[in-house]
Amino acid sequence: MALRGKVALVTGGAQGIGRAAAEILLENQAKVALVDLNQSVGEECRNALDQKHGEGNCIFIQCDVTDRGRLQEAFQSTVEQFGRLDIVINNAGINNEKNWEKTIEVNLTSVIKGTYLALDHMSKEYGKEGGVIINVSSMAAFLHSPHQPVYTATKHGVIGFSRAMADASEQGDYGVRINALCPAFVDTQLLRTVENEETMGKFVKFKDEFKQRMDKFGVLNCFSRATLPFRQSFLTEERIDRNTSGFSPVSQR
Repeated sequence: MALRGKVALVTGGAQGIGRAAAEILLENQAKVALVDLNQSVGEECRNALDQKHGEGNCIFIQCDVTDRGRLQEAFQSTVEQFGRLDIVINNAGINNEKNWEKTIEVNLTSVIKGTYLALDHMSKEYGKEGGVIINVSSMAAFLHSPHQPVYTATKHGVIGFSRAMADASEQGDYGVRINALCPAFVDTQLLRTVENEETMGKFVKFKDEFKQRMDKFGVLNCFSRATLPFRQSFLTEERIDRNTSGFSPVSQR
């Protein structure tokens, strides 16, 4: 997909992987709606991107993705601002084994909501022009850890849901390509929660084993030049083998 003139909505877009995705989109002359819960971080991110890429190319929408009404409004506001929607990246996620119900709501339920809302605005079955949906899963879906049982379950769910929806899109001729991105360890705020008892609960006792895996596989920096091909891959039609790069293609549309 050529990104020039396209419009993207990115949840969890003000920091980490979401912000890295927004940077690549803007560098390729797309318009971006940053959807994030954190008001101050979101405004700071938008201001920084405005300075770098020019005003009018990026908006920030404060939103709790677990609130369907607010999420629906975020999609509508994006279309009202930019006139269309072509790309949706369902990236918002948390790592909280103590409040595991919230983890399911953010990591899985909001991805399902975001996918359905994206289809409302992009699917040819509704007279739209098609597009791309990226649902962010994790290598935790393939490499489980006793440190994160519920987080792992949600990321398995994202892959299963995305695969099923990719089949539905193909058979239903939605014109929407649906992919799941499965990063390994990335230096984000989420990764820094693994040592906290308040988020990990009783599973914090397994943190040393988790750190050993980090040492073994390494930690990516979202904004380093070394990860640029990784960042670009999920915004194009390029196929990447999931076992070597953490990218899981689930639809060829």
